[in-house]
Amino acid sequence: MRCSVRRVPRRPSRCRPAWGLHNRWGRHRAADWTPTSSVPESTRPAVADAIAPRARDRVSTEERILAAVSAVMAREGFAGLGVNAVAHEAGVDKVLIYRYFGGLPELLRAWGHSGRFWPRVQDLLGDASAALLALPAAERYARFFDHFIDELRQRPLTLEILAVEMQQRNPLANMLDAEREAWGTEATQVLGGSDFIQAPYLNAITLLLVMGVQVLLVRARHTPEFSGIDLRSDAGWAQIEASIAEMARRLLVPPPAGGGAGQ
Repeated sequence: MRCSVRRVPRRPSRCRPAWGLHNRWGRHRAADWTPTSSVPESTRPAVADAIAPRARDRVSTEERILAAVSAVMAREGFAGLGVNAVAHEAGVDKVLIYRYFGGLPELLRAWGHSGRFWPRVQDLLGDASAALLALPAAERYARFFDHFIDELRQRPLTLEILAVEMQQRNPLANMLDAEREAWGTEATQVLGGSDFIQAPYLNAITLLLVMGVQVLLVRARHTPEFSGIDLRSDAGWAQIEASIAEMARRLLVPPPAGGGAGQ
């Protein structure tokens, strides 16, 4: 005898998921997803206002972390510098250092690029950069060195790092070398321009001046006077700046009409 089984018709689903997706294992149905473009325009400013403080908080936290690098290095030197020490100094979880910077090498690179160690070219040009760049080459050259000397004199941590570099190398010094190389290239392009092309010897002279300023400032930490010049006084450095300006006027002579650069 054959048994017949009565099939009960399936009731149609009232909410059939779009694109054949289902939420059997907790997946979100495509129908539940709302594209950004479908958010009412009236609510979009509120979303933007909610995101803006997060961006500001990140910038503020990054600044605190970079400032902490300076504080730790000034107090403990490169040997005491580490992610944990910087995080403790900044009052943040070290996870944020990895999230925002990637790790200690990247953090140090960002610190070097921030202008805390070495003055950026834009810092040396000042607020009236267009006016400075419009000056004659000799005056522009002299003003640049005035600003460079003033900036380095205000950076005791930079001078400490330079003093250590002269005695021994470390990973930080290698990173900062790359930063200064990029700085030198930018400074030459911004300040030198065609003058450096026409008088290539200026590149080596500028190198000697930049390095000489660093050595004198480092020396002044322990030896206040050199060759009769007080390296700890404004008057002593004003004398050095005046000498650089006079040298620039003699070297960067405007070329005669139709002629080459003056020698």
